[in-house]
Amino acid sequence: MTTTPGHTAPSPRTAADLAPTGTLRASVNLGNPVLAQGTPDAPSGITVDLAREFGARLGLPVELLCFDAARKSFGAMADGRADLCFLAVDPAREKEVAFTPPYVVIEGAYAVPRDSAISTVAEVDAPGVRIGVKQGSAYDLFLSRSLAHATVVRGDEGVDVFRAEGLEAGAGIRQPMAAYAAAHPEVRLLEGRFMEIRQAVGTTVGRRPETVAFLRDTVEELKANGFVAASLRRASQDPALLAPPA
Repeated sequence: MTTTPGHTAPSPRTAADLAPTGTLRASVNLGNPVLAQGTPDAPSGITVDLAREFGARLGLPVELLCFDAARKSFGAMADGRADLCFLAVDPAREKEVAFTPPYVVIEGAYAVPRDSAISTVAEVDAPGVRIGVKQGSAYDLFLSRSLAHATVVRGDEGVDVFRAEGLEAGAGIRQPMAAYAAAHPEVRLLEGRFMEIRQAVGTTVGRRPETVAFLRDTVEELKANGFVAASLRRASQDPALLAPPA
């Protein structure tokens, strides 16, 4: 992929600060099908496009480190194996990751058994309600922090633990949750969202301010010039997921 025209090239100091090994190592979460698709050997999607665009602007080769869960992608960032990550902004993560403004905003949605008495998002947070979530996901972090009455049950996939343990609800990203409900008539998706999931580019806290500014400015430019929307379309994702300007 060639870099988009009309931008100011970052300084060599920025490239050295962001990618001290000389290769831009990007942590990609294949567990989020809105943001990344394909296999570890041939990944694609908006996060892959963004990683390659950053590499092109920095004049650096790009190494894509692919994982099947956000917690693993975060772990690679936190322990120094990755220079960039593509994760939802969350207070728990901001202790170790400096985030850009979001480039995509997706929704968290609940699934419940078709015969459940639960009919609204608000009714899920009730005593005795157990919610299946993907461990370490943005919605795991959010629900663990915000629920007043319901409890979180963690697993490799929220819908899997929801079904396997006969839970009262399952939580996840709207698009795959809607596909799951469509394929399983015994399950229905609740209308509305329980959270907005703000997907952003991140790097390790402690980078030079100029480096973080380069990431922020580039994300805003790529939102404004159509890069993000075009990438979403190529991946058969809704371009309306594009985040508003910061």
